[in-house]
Amino acid sequence: MRRTNLVLTLLLGIMVLSMPLYAGGQKEAAAPQKQYVLKFNHVLSPNDPYHPAFKKWADAVAQRTNGNLKIEVFPSAQLGVEEDILEQIRQGANVGQNTDSARLGNYVPDIAVMNAAYFVESLDEVKKLAELDTVKGWKAELERTRGFKVLSFFWVQGFRQMLTNKPIHKPADLNGLRIRTPPAPIWQESIRALGAVPTALAYGEVYPGMQTKVIDGAELSFTAAYNMKFYEVAKYMSETQHILLVNFEVISSKWFNSLPPEYQKILEEECNNAGLEVSRNYMEVLDKNSREEMKKKGMTIIDKSEIDMAAFKKAAEQAYQKLNLVAVRDKLYKELGKTK
Repeated sequence: MRRTNLVLTLLLGIMVLSMPLYAGGQKEAAAPQKQYVLKFNHVLSPNDPYHPAFKKWADAVAQRTNGNLKIEVFPSAQLGVEEDILEQIRQGANVGQNTDSARLGNYVPDIAVMNAAYFVESLDEVKKLAELDTVKGWKAELERTRGFKVLSFFWVQGFRQMLTNKPIHKPADLNGLRIRTPPAPIWQESIRALGAVPTALAYGEVYPGMQTKVIDGAELSFTAAYNMKFYEVAKYMSETQHILLVNFEVISSKWFNSLPPEYQKILEEECNNAGLEVSRNYMEVLDKNSREEMKKKGMTIIDKSEIDMAAFKKAAEQAYQKLNLVAVRDKLYKELGKTK
């Protein structure tokens, strides 16, 4: 009897000693990894090539984080107008926005120069900007003092052209025309310098605005104009190439810093990758195809060879002077090894 009790006691002891190890192992294996969600907003339509590019970025991030970092993409400003989303970002919300340096210039004024007329002329120049100490300083200031984390600005949406109902060959041809612009100083002053009357209007209101003659025109890339069917409300697109639109993908620096370091790296890397891919396609293929498709729809394209580019570039200088950006531009050009 004593021997039986001893065996039972030993067996009970072994079970008790084993339980913490077993339970601990089960608890560790079952512990879920924390998941993060970024709601990303942009004003472009689902038909715009940037929308599937944003979704491609989202897919790449989800794959590399095993689904623990999810990006939900909202086209057509479904989450709200751009300016409101930027303020939500500053407050630390888990939202992101496709924006530009013109709007970011409202927070760090000098960065607006990257959206000025005739500032840069190629995607390669944009890539070089990312290496400059001055630009790195602006990004750090946006993060440190304004709450914005710039994930990438390699999303280049082609050259902006003048969309009107009269041909444009020189700055004087724009005199008195109300041309839609976003509500940012460098954008408005650039369009004013080129001879037009800048008129702030939400992107979604441009088509009806031209229908009802609230505005006389807009300035867009060929691809954006084609996707939004602006050939239905405008007779001409003049190839002024006055702005190479550099888009910035921004999120909350507070929210970004809450992510694991490896997720931060993945988020930035895949944003750059997707941006460069769609930008090359936009500039090398899509803009050319859209240009030709709009001609087939009856739109007249005023070729850049018929545009007085020297006169437009000279006129654009007024915007740099008005906003005290001449020294900033010249400093960046020196760092780039670029001449005016």
